[in-house]
Amino acid sequence: MYDAIYTRQSLDKKDSISIESQFSMCEHETHGSKVRKYSDKGFSGKNLNRPDFERLREDIINGLIKRVIVYKLDRISRSILDFSNLMIFFEEHGVEFVSTTEKFDTSTPVGRAMLNICIVFAQLERETIQQRVSDAYHSRSQKGFFMGGHLPYGFKKEATAIDGKKTSMYVAHEEEASHVKLLYSLYANESYSLGMILSYLVENNIQNPKRKPWTTARISEVLRCPAYVKSDASVYQFFKSQGANVINPPADFDGRGCYLYTGDVSKTKKKSDLKDKVVVIAPHEGFISSDVWLKCRIRCLNNRNSATTCKAKNSWIVGKTKCGNCGYALVIKKSRGKMYSFCSNQLNMRVCKGIGKSLYNGVLEDYISNAIKDKLAKFDELSGETENQANPKIEKNKLRVIEIDNEINGLLSKVANANNILMDYINKKAEELAKKKKELLQENLSMAQMTKKTNMDIVRNHVQNWDKTKMEDKQVIIDIFIKVIHVKKEEIIINWNI
Repeated sequence: MYDAIYTRQSLDKKDSISIESQFSMCEHETHGSKVRKYSDKGFSGKNLNRPDFERLREDIINGLIKRVIVYKLDRISRSILDFSNLMIFFEEHGVEFVSTTEKFDTSTPVGRAMLNICIVFAQLERETIQQRVSDAYHSRSQKGFFMGGHLPYGFKKEATAIDGKKTSMYVAHEEEASHVKLLYSLYANESYSLGMILSYLVENNIQNPKRKPWTTARISEVLRCPAYVKSDASVYQFFKSQGANVINPPADFDGRGCYLYTGDVSKTKKKSDLKDKVVVIAPHEGFISSDVWLKCRIRCLNNRNSATTCKAKNSWIVGKTKCGNCGYALVIKKSRGKMYSFCSNQLNMRVCKGIGKSLYNGVLEDYISNAIKDKLAKFDELSGETENQANPKIEKNKLRVIEIDNEINGLLSKVANANNILMDYINKKAEELAKKKKELLQENLSMAQMTKKTNMDIVRNHVQNWDKTKMEDKQVIIDIFIKVIHVKKEEIIINWNI
């Protein structure tokens, strides 16, 4: 029969006791008995899945061990459940347990109770350390620190500092970045599938970083990565519409790339699903335009049938429609997969009958879009979308418009529980925000007209392809041309700005 000395060290740090020191301390407890050594270096105490510990268990089962000696009880386990089961295992096989630093007599009830109390604190210490590490990770990641992991194809690392602390950042790798641009330009063309792009890469001997053959999964990974995008208002809106947790305000989306983290509350591990995942602006500059990146990203989403496009959550008419009876704003609610418009005053106080019980929002949108088409036919020029990147002021205004939309949606979300005083405040505040939004959009229109970037061809394209037109383009058109839309049970009245 042998005395078993078990030692464990998870990390080789200055303040941790070494395997050799643990063995030396335990050897004093053997009193000349035969000894067998068991040692696990680089393994955590959170569970018992350790190679030499398994060897110890086998020797105990085979009747070779009479005592197990450790330097400290947390060397063998930091889990209450594991430790309790281990004590039962030792007892079943007639094995004594000895800790050289905590003098326990496991043959008495008091000794066993004290042993269990100590293991409770050992587990608490482990969980506290884990929480501190997790908190530090999330704090640093949300500030844009490089958190290690896989380096995206097309980048190399470069030393930098954030808030005076050393870290790393991505810098475009000239040759690889040119390949990434090629992938995006090909996939942005809907006639190219992932398989066709793979064939192109193979035929032209374009290798991936590890000099291994490309696969469609690897190409898809590149096309989903937000590190490449020149972030702007459209990118911000896309992540918000997909349910991502966007840490930075819209104003920070100024051409830099993005980091994407899983986050603590993400309900899915699907790479294509962005719901509850964390988006943080990175310190490096992106090199894929937002239009091209979004087009490719949305194709990836549609290929998996796992998300919607970057349409807003509600509707492009939000903020413009009011009850024709009481003047309160209409709100949009989802029921059985469809969106319906309700008078907010009716929803709250149940005293208004301006539009009846409800109105299918699709019918209202169709009516308004047809009215806009008729109105647009009378004008020679309209700009809803310009080369934003050439005019920072336009982009700044668009970001502010998004913030205003968020504020309006926040106000409308409080309608259901609002009293009369709060309802009046919400109505007044929403009108002020809508007015400011209109001023910003009109300013953008004026700047766009001065640049002569758009003409009637763009307008006709919007009109003819209304269902495919971007949400923001529709909002520009409705905000410029329509002051307010009053909806009654059997009548829709549009007050035009022009």
